[in-house]
Amino acid sequence: MRIASAARSSRLRQLGVGSLPLLGSTARSGSAALAPLAAAAVAGAAAFVHSTGGRQQVGCEQGQAATRSSTAPIPKGREGWIPTPLTGRVAVVTGSSQGIGAGIALELAYAGADVCVNYVGDPGPARQVAKDIEQLGRKVVIRDADVSNREAIDRMFDEAERVLGPVNILVTNAVTSTRASLLETKVGDFEKTLNIGLFGVFHCMQTFSQRMLAAGRKDGSIVHIGSPHAKGPFKDAIDYNVAKAGAEHLARSAANELMWQGIRVNIVQPGWTYTEGELRLYSQEVLDKSAAMMPLRRLCMPADIGKAVVWLSSAEAAYVVGATITVDGGQFIETAPSWASSGRHGA
Repeated sequence: MRIASAARSSRLRQLGVGSLPLLGSTARSGSAALAPLAAAAVAGAAAFVHSTGGRQQVGCEQGQAATRSSTAPIPKGREGWIPTPLTGRVAVVTGSSQGIGAGIALELAYAGADVCVNYVGDPGPARQVAKDIEQLGRKVVIRDADVSNREAIDRMFDEAERVLGPVNILVTNAVTSTRASLLETKVGDFEKTLNIGLFGVFHCMQTFSQRMLAAGRKDGSIVHIGSPHAKGPFKDAIDYNVAKAGAEHLARSAANELMWQGIRVNIVQPGWTYTEGELRLYSQEVLDKSAAMMPLRRLCMPADIGKAVVWLSSAEAAYVVGATITVDGGQFIETAPSWASSGRHGA
């Protein structure tokens, strides 16, 4: 039960409880508005751990890949299915020490993959994510590597392959931004955003693909984490808009080329997601009010995005190439933000 409890704690951190100020410090300070959201997150996390039938505990205690618990429900016609579709796979997730990247890394680990956690700067959050992954019985390596530095990327892949084995899943998630208008953005800030959010994606995709083909392997999956900013020219985000638009077209172009080599490239487009970065950009009040206006009455969580990445990286999506999975709770189903609609659905 100790390991199962650790898995539950990991899930709570992934959902934001106890780590993000949104559901941690502010909830503890007595914010009545956040209490229902925190309670819902805790309940959802507990339900997840309960529904797994203890498969994390089985995998860790027996020192082997987790398998479907005998108590877990089996969908009709899917008797051979197990909830760890990525067992034996190795993933590199850029920018995975916190936020969306951390959620993706944890979901990949839940699904059976060993993971390279990439970060820049403070190693503390990366070590915590690595600890959570290890508690699931998976192998993990953390690597400080600026994705805009090609030599650093080569060293990161060298380390991942040395410790974990051949990498067959790449998630390009790392990005930065200043979020200012065209008139206010400094040239240096604009260049930094493009170096990380566009050139960094190129470096990682090319390095991953070249290594796979040199080894004669054709089981690769690349998932790029996109954004509504790739299509929408949002105000006061000129650097981020351009980086995300360029990276999305890069991903589609890569999909068109690499599918002939047996490497699938797809995109996951998140909606507005509760992360540390968003908390730095917006006030708590803005996030709470925006969550209440969403069709599903909440913002996206990192785990929501991670689940989509798991599916695209698995054999279940073996015939899916160049696709975009939108994980936004219907936020942009009408192109414009859904809460701006004057439809009959009401508030």
